[in-house]
Amino acid sequence: MDKKAIFLDRDGVLNESIVKNGKPYPPASLEELVIAADVLPALKKLQALGYVLIGATNQPDVARGTTRLDTVESINAALLSLLPLEEIRTCYHDDKDDCPCRKPLPGLILSAAAEKKINLDKSIMIGDRWKDIEAGQRAGCKTVWLNKKYKERGPKLPPDYTADTLMQAAEWIERFC
Repeated sequence: MDKKAIFLDRDGVLNESIVKNGKPYPPASLEELVIAADVLPALKKLQALGYVLIGATNQPDVARGTTRLDTVESINAALLSLLPLEEIRTCYHDDKDDCPCRKPLPGLILSAAAEKKINLDKSIMIGDRWKDIEAGQRAGCKTVWLNKKYKERGPKLPPDYTADTLMQAAEWIERFC
């Protein structure tokens, strides 16, 4: 179990969230998909440090009926084609479904670690919302919070590091992990 991974939330980390009234939402279509300029270089830096890169995303709008499954899958496919990710694990459930993969529960991270023989003590979860940080903490990972200053609460327990951008997170990981 020498493998180490970076688990990355999708919307707000791998791609830009659509922010309305201070709250983040996923892109509603492939045409709305925007990847910040620092994301690819940051991911290449993390990959060069020996990390496996895995997306871990909640997409409850599918269960809610406000987004189509094929829309989410087309956005995931685009990200996989443009970025050096091994995979994107997706939970399509809503809170009421009580799914163990829905962050803040750690199921997406734990299943990836078990299948890919990843050492979670050496791994990091990067997210822009409290649910991402809590999922990483519950899985036993270090955590990096990208503070996008949304109008919602932050993590209950402090993350290991707070950054404004994915590149800042990658630079911290390079220095300290």
